Amino acid sequence: MEYIQSPGRMEYLTGKKPEGCIFCKDHGRDEDLVLYEGTHCYVIMNKYPYNSGHLLIPPFRHVSSIQEMSMDEKIEMLNLVDLCVEIMKRTMNPDGFNIGLNMGKSAGAGVADHLHLHIVPRWPGDTNFATVLGDIRVIPEGVKETRNMLLPFFANNKED
Repeated sequence: MEYIQSPGRMEYLTGKKPEGCIFCKDHGRDEDLVLYEGTHCYVIMNKYPYNSGHLLIPPFRHVSSIQEMSMDEKIEMLNLVDLCVEIMKRTMNPDGFNIGLNMGKSAGAGVADHLHLHIVPRWPGDTNFATVLGDIRVIPEGVKETRNMLLPFFANNKED
């Protein structure tokens, strides 16, 4: 019999949830997962990804809907989507991407009070039996390993 492990999943399920907003810089954001900081938004690894390379782009400001964002925040968010897609195409060679926002708890937002955009790289066959049968995701690479591979490419794109 083979066993499938999902490192970090039990920590998520049973661990103490951080106080404050996990996307606000001064209230619990995991600095080790940040890949890039722009003027209005930043790029962070999803600590509990749907797939290897799952990135999030939240604005720095604590807003819960796209209507609350300034035009500068919206423009930078989309520019960061473009940067993320380009870097992942060069480094991870995905076949496609899921890109989107979940506004509100009913729409699937895990953190409904701080808007964030998801970028999930996809490959043929990356959804497997475990997701269908056991409500389990098999992620082929650890978040920190993916971060370490992507970080130098984001560092090359920093604006001074």
